[in-house]
Amino acid sequence: MRDDLPVWRSLMFVPVTAEKFVRTGADRGADAIILDLEDAVAPSQKENARALIAGAIPQVNRNGADVVVRVNRPWRLLVRDLEAAVIPGVAALMLTKVDSPEHVHAVAEIVDELEAERGLPAGGIRFIALVETARGFFRIEQIAKCHRRIVGLSLGSEDFAADVGMQSEPEGLFYPKQQTIFAARAAGIMPMGFIGSIADFRDQEAFRKIVRRSRRLGFMCASAVHPLQVQVLNEEFAPDAAEVERAERMIAAYEDAYAKGLGAVQFEGAMIDVPVVERARSVVKRARALQGKLRGS
Repeated sequence: MRDDLPVWRSLMFVPVTAEKFVRTGADRGADAIILDLEDAVAPSQKENARALIAGAIPQVNRNGADVVVRVNRPWRLLVRDLEAAVIPGVAALMLTKVDSPEHVHAVAEIVDELEAERGLPAGGIRFIALVETARGFFRIEQIAKCHRRIVGLSLGSEDFAADVGMQSEPEGLFYPKQQTIFAARAAGIMPMGFIGSIADFRDQEAFRKIVRRSRRLGFMCASAVHPLQVQVLNEEFAPDAAEVERAERMIAAYEDAYAKGLGAVQFEGAMIDVPVVERARSVVKRARALQGKLRGS
């Protein structure tokens, strides 16, 4: 994985036009707040939504959350969204309905110009690529690695299911979601999301099982549509103390055996080798990154 990725477990959607949610969003514990200009904003309110971004930023990031802005796809809307969203305080843009590397490069060119004009650090605003169509899916590997600004990749379940004419069910989504993980990992960026429905947010235990399984499959973080989901995401997308402790013991045992010139290493009744130890190192690295983020919040 790239060393310059954000440290996220949860990203919570907040319609930028919903004053109450903007005011309270920072108190929900999400690692990032997604100020939404897309689905949560009616067409008649798009222009008003853009004007609200700058005022919303200090409200939603007051507890240390990163600010992400989800932009629209039709180019006439997207260009206006970029003009409004490439401003101080925005950490990333969520690009919707990405269907080609060319789309990402075109957006990046506009963002390059806006950063330069506005005195912002070059390349400072990152991208989350949201693939939501069959056309985009068959280019997902190229999309994932096409630009340094991309730090995360996600498959939009509902839009993708509608585009291919299927129900948004785990059975049908397993293959495209798994391919999303592979494409993201190959590009060294974060696979984002989970395999399951986000709609029934009140069934916390069912949601927890979905997220736990998704982490085992390789996802690193996911977005939430309701504050109740944030705590579950934060808990399940972070290694717990017992997991970290076991990983540290495994690494120590392996390094001790390696130093003694032993080829086979036993650890707590099982044989371990390089891939197993590398997974343990990833657990420890993730835990330390999260600790650093929490201390800095």
